[in-house]
Amino acid sequence: MILDREKIAELVEKKNLIECFSVDCLEGAGYDLRVNRIHRLKSGGFLGAEDRKTPDVEAVDFTRYSLKPGEYVLIETLERVNMPRNLAARVLPRSSLFRCGCALFNALVDPGYQGVLIFGLKNLSDFDFVLERGARVAQIVFEEVAGETRGYDGRYQGGRVV
Repeated sequence: MILDREKIAELVEKKNLIECFSVDCLEGAGYDLRVNRIHRLKSGGFLGAEDRKTPDVEAVDFTRYSLKPGEYVLIETLERVNMPRNLAARVLPRSSLFRCGCALFNALVDPGYQGVLIFGLKNLSDFDFVLERGARVAQIVFEEVAGETRGYDGRYQGGRVV
């Protein structure tokens, strides 16, 4: 079951579900996430059956960032989530992104994850796309997990970029 705005607000108040929460970002069945930092990839990566190497990245100092056609960056949210073990979350792009020719790449937010969220953003259009710090780029939708589960204990706990 997807949580409504009242349940999200209640969990923010009682369980600190979303840090840096703004009521202006609370929607009917989700919460709009805002951009805080942008990171450029500086090298390639590797994903094997038992090993991986993530790329080197560099943080970008920006107020407004012009994403060039074909460019890919990692964006970090202003918000930090503190997922209880009975919730998972899906992240969806705001429609303004695809209307401007950009695609958002993301993954499930697992029960027990705590930290900022990191997404990939690629400009698929033939034109520059300007992104301002604090802009709402995605919506997080919280869902109840039925049955027993375990909390996230992966390498990205805490909001590690790569």
